Amino acid sequence: MKRLRSARGLGLIVAGICIHACAGLLADDWNQWLGPDRNGTWSQSGVIDSFPAEGLTPVWRQPIAAGFSGPAVAGDRVFVADYVHKEGDATFNASVRSKLKGTERVHCFNRETGEPIWQKSYERPYNISYALGPRATPTVDDDKVFVLGAEGDLRCHKVVDGEVVWELDLKKEYHLEEAPMWGYAAHPLVHGDHLYCMVGGKGSIAVAFNKNTGKEIWRSLSSKDAGYCPPTLINAGGTDQLLIFHPTALVSLDPKTGKQYWSVKMSPAYGQSIIAPIKHGDYLLATALQGGSVLLKLDSEKPAVTEVWRGNGVSPDHNPPILVDNHIYGIDVKGRLRCCELVSGKRVWESLATCHNGRPAGSTTGFMVRNGDRWYIVTEQGKLIVAKMSPAGFEELGRTQLVEPTTNVRGRNVVWSHPAFAGKCMFARNDKEIVCYSLAIEKDAGK
Repeated sequence: MKRLRSARGLGLIVAGICIHACAGLLADDWNQWLGPDRNGTWSQSGVIDSFPAEGLTPVWRQPIAAGFSGPAVAGDRVFVADYVHKEGDATFNASVRSKLKGTERVHCFNRETGEPIWQKSYERPYNISYALGPRATPTVDDDKVFVLGAEGDLRCHKVVDGEVVWELDLKKEYHLEEAPMWGYAAHPLVHGDHLYCMVGGKGSIAVAFNKNTGKEIWRSLSSKDAGYCPPTLINAGGTDQLLIFHPTALVSLDPKTGKQYWSVKMSPAYGQSIIAPIKHGDYLLATALQGGSVLLKLDSEKPAVTEVWRGNGVSPDHNPPILVDNHIYGIDVKGRLRCCELVSGKRVWESLATCHNGRPAGSTTGFMVRNGDRWYIVTEQGKLIVAKMSPAGFEELGRTQLVEPTTNVRGRNVVWSHPAFAGKCMFARNDKEIVCYSLAIEKDAGK
């Protein structure tokens, strides 16, 4: 294992404190995309709101290969997926598919030390644009971890040793000629014994599988493409509803049967239905590029919605906004951090703090996590910002480098992977390594 070494005893003491901090609170997991509730909220107390002048000290780091897949943390383990590129031109072109040969892998590391526990791999040719590696974050549910590859390999592994419980080639199973242009990216969702996935094909845009066997329970909806948005579960009108956002509509389904409750037309630019709809009180916000966002009012008595506004507010690319006290906080497609009123969509303020080198640029992203009255924002340059945000404005409290931006997009090097926050630690990756940092306040580090 590649671990931090120091010629001085102080460095070892610091690393030891950080390791203990990570091991202390295993209950606060980040077992899937955006955390346990998929809302980008981190409830941990005793974490820092500023950084030392020399930056953060890694607890551990491990080499991995390329991918957009974020880490998932559950119990004493960390899971992440990557791709080992062997043949073919992987140069990014948004409108051209790259034909590559390589190996998709899923890794399991010890959460406290970073020691590898197991690794599983399989050969997988790519024929997608931005063919870097897997997009979807692993979903951990009790003793199983579900992993979706960029070409539609859906696999269930045992958490303990990585043994394959079941596996499906979604393209083959549902008679699809090719994956979506930018690969399968919709993070699988577990609810009860159901595993919900975006698949594609006639009548099978959304499919519910038995999570224990991989057998289909139901399939629903038709569209030209499945898009990239993860299935989302809400309760409104006294009813559980499964929300499916594909390139032509936002649809509500009965999660038990796949029967449609309601549908709202949406037309995200370039078919990029990416960001999961967000429920906030009686409202539902669905965001999309180029004025494609819409705010809906949820019916309080039945599964139904009415449109409030369309085209206002934040228009992000693939980074989800967060809603707090009837305000939207998000990063738009050029990297500008914005606060907007939810009910009106009116912009309240804008900051360039998250832009690439302080300047707006196309397809800029960033990832936000809320922790009480502070926010942790990871920029595409691999920097971590801690800040306070409210309708009154943006206040930066600190900024430090986490990982090197290693992927070249439109002439700039970026990191497009959402980190995980678990216990008092965060876990970030690029195309070379995965790194664990402690964010514990020093006086709490030994607790």
